[in-house]
Amino acid sequence: MPDPLFDRLRANIASVFFGHTKGVDQLLIGLLARGHVLIEDVPGVGKTVLARALARSIACKFSRVQLTPDLLPSDVLGVSVYNNDTHNFDFKPGPIFANIVLADEINRTTPRTQSALLEAMAEETISVDNQTYPLKRPFMVVATQNPFEFEGTYYLPENQLDRFILRVNLGYPDRASEHRILSLQPGRTRLEDLQPVTTAEEVVAMQDHVPNIRIDASILDYIIDIAEATRNHDQLHLGISPRGSLALTAASQASAVLHGRDYVIPDDVKQLVIPVCAHRVISKSYLHNGDADTTSRVLKTVLDQIPTPR
Repeated sequence: MPDPLFDRLRANIASVFFGHTKGVDQLLIGLLARGHVLIEDVPGVGKTVLARALARSIACKFSRVQLTPDLLPSDVLGVSVYNNDTHNFDFKPGPIFANIVLADEINRTTPRTQSALLEAMAEETISVDNQTYPLKRPFMVVATQNPFEFEGTYYLPENQLDRFILRVNLGYPDRASEHRILSLQPGRTRLEDLQPVTTAEEVVAMQDHVPNIRIDASILDYIIDIAEATRNHDQLHLGISPRGSLALTAASQASAVLHGRDYVIPDDVKQLVIPVCAHRVISKSYLHNGDADTTSRVLKTVLDQIPTPR
């Protein structure tokens, strides 16, 4: 049986986000696995609504950064300001000092500002003026981006993409869902009234439980087989790294928790290979991160070729 905590979160988010439930589940898996999630799709399909709905469903600190070409790293991390009374510099924390950070349209800002997020996402700390500041748990960056071919976007560097445990594509809603969107306009009328259904402490406790989920040796071998197949694939320039294998393992354990199990099954892995790994591999035909369609197709062929453990 699914955990009541996630039933509450799903229902709360679904009251304002009328898109596909798969996107909601993948966002919750990223939260459980102590990862960060990149939501990529065309403008207007509810990326920001989904991220804000998650943040408002948890009683924790939330901040939003609208990333623009003129944004500086200090606008995200914070800045030291001279205090005339103490004759010292006081650090003023930036919006990164929150539990859930919405980095809206992350690929519209420059690579310099994008890279300012790297330490926070990897280490849950911030270094400014030779001082290191820890970030409070839970800490999660939910970034949105438009497809790279849209005007005014920058490529995300590979090391930045690798920090996102999942890359989520929402897609267009079905006809019935779009009818509800037009009738109720939840982004305007319901989102601001959304109330928390869980606490930050409950989320941290569930995150700490995820590494205890049992994963059989045969499933670990299955993950390694998938990674090795991508490293030796004739269509790929770069395969899944050990960090990618770790991310797939953690996401599979989080998926088991989401579905109310204390063990991982092969379907947990199979359903997450593309959202966890497609942005981590690079095809030979197109050496950049925008080639998600080609890498997804390659990963599908890899899954078809590797026997699923019993």
